[in-house]
Amino acid sequence: MSVAFVCSMESGPLEDPNAEPPLSTYKYTTHPLKAPDKPTKLEIEFSQGVPIKVTNLDEPSKVYNKPLDLFMYLNEVGGLNAIGRVDIVENRFIGMKSRGVYETPAATILYHAHLDLELFCVDKEVYRIKQFLTARFAEQVYNGFWYSPESEFVRHCIDKTQEVVEGKVRLMLYKGGCHILGRESPLSVYNESLVSMDVKGDYEPSDADGFIKINALRLREYCRISRKCDKLHKIGLRPVPKK
Repeated sequence: MSVAFVCSMESGPLEDPNAEPPLSTYKYTTHPLKAPDKPTKLEIEFSQGVPIKVTNLDEPSKVYNKPLDLFMYLNEVGGLNAIGRVDIVENRFIGMKSRGVYETPAATILYHAHLDLELFCVDKEVYRIKQFLTARFAEQVYNGFWYSPESEFVRHCIDKTQEVVEGKVRLMLYKGGCHILGRESPLSVYNESLVSMDVKGDYEPSDADGFIKINALRLREYCRISRKCDKLHKIGLRPVPKK
């Protein structure tokens, strides 16, 4: 299958999970050893979690702000830098495992950039729930349940988390690696003055004393019971589980 988002290859020599894919398998990505020695630096701008602009920082005249244009450009520049090769054994819906080789340069770049900005902007607990929903959504899409009520519900929930994902991410593409260089956002949860180790802010380290003690109660009890179990083992009142 070959579309703008992904090129997938299966069968033939790839059915042996231990066989290295022939060089002819890959159509759109350069082999990492043959990728350019000079990295490519990009800036990607997001609005409500959606990429709206891509700028090549090495060639500022290369700016793309239409969805298809920016995606195809990322495919081009990502493929040139050996980005987006995936070789996995996956679980099919009916339970069988199959080996697939994929090329998805643009999606790989956007994934890394979006993930970085998301961590920068989304509340910790909301992000944890969103991670869970993302895994469920991936299963629904993979198994063909896009039009199911549960998938519609999950999409609405995920959309809600993206309302604050606004800003820009700078990254570097180099020989198969996608490296984040920096990020900025007007809606970031990050507060430099609060977390600084160089400047005294509103946060007092001593405020954590009670929090640490409360959380330690559970660990102390675990330790107490563990020691009691060890003593029972030693005097033979509790059999040692077989290994």
